[in-house]
Amino acid sequence: MPRIRMPKRIEFENDAGETVRYVRHGDGGYVSPQADVAPDAVVGRGTYVERGARVEAGARLGEVTWVDHDAVVGRGARVGSSVHLGPGSSVGAGARVADHVQLGRDVRVEAAATVEAEASVPDGEIVRHRYAQAA
Repeated sequence: MPRIRMPKRIEFENDAGETVRYVRHGDGGYVSPQADVAPDAVVGRGTYVERGARVEAGARLGEVTWVDHDAVVGRGARVGSSVHLGPGSSVGAGARVADHVQLGRDVRVEAAATVEAEASVPDGEIVRHRYAQAA
């Protein structure tokens, strides 16, 4: 199967009429020039890292994930595919966020904590150990 070539840079106009630019990170997703992503961090295909966000060394972001404005992914953290890290949210060092998770605004997942698949964590919540969606 032929490999699809991904552009090195993309830009578009958002709803506010601002031109937004992104640069491809390695062979993966796209990072705002105003974001700080460690060179060894993995940014999955279809993933976007917004301005003001920070992804630290050894972190891994799955595919089709959105790291919103001013969000932080700590050293060695693992964030799954189809995840939204809300504005100002943080995922601590060594923490795990499974696939299909929504973190609200200013959510804090502490170091080594886990958010299980399909969870929706409300704004301002602090996850200290494990967070699973209530049945």
